[in-house]
Amino acid sequence: MTSMASKAAAKDKSAPAAGGIRGFVDSNQQWISLVMRLLLAAMWLNYSIGKLGSPETNAQSVRDFKILPESLVTPFGYAQPYFEMALGLLLILGLGTRLVAIFSALLLLVYIGGIISLGARGIAISCGCGGSGGLVPKGHTRYTLDVLRDLLYMVPAAWLIWKPASKLSLERALLGDPI
Repeated sequence: MTSMASKAAAKDKSAPAAGGIRGFVDSNQQWISLVMRLLLAAMWLNYSIGKLGSPETNAQSVRDFKILPESLVTPFGYAQPYFEMALGLLLILGLGTRLVAIFSALLLLVYIGGIISLGARGIAISCGCGGSGGLVPKGHTRYTLDVLRDLLYMVPAAWLIWKPASKLSLERALLGDPI
């Protein structure tokens, strides 16, 4: 270690900790990341478990969006809950946290885009998020709430993209802190 590097390291150790919210976040970042991991994992597991028991119903919910070609509806409808479950399990274990958070954010953006397109095209369905969807009478959709809910789920995904290192992470135990 050069003398310049050792002086910088000594300066960092002697620097006072920031106070307020920043100080709280800095000193508890890994615990906050653990909470964010578990929140996002709970969301994915909740989304997937309701769909796993009735894959044909999920495929019909995907079909009701009228976005995918019919040849992709069934494969997507059957694979979607397993992919969501894998994201949830990886988050619980703390494996590939940043990558899982990126996939989570992208999938949530796809869901948000799909819901917004329903409203724009005048299609009245329940989104099927976390279970069964289906047609609903016009004026009984809840697209705004669905989009706001998914935007809220983006918060833990964004946090984990920014700060993936967390307590009780298998990745951290095996490989050290993520980049």
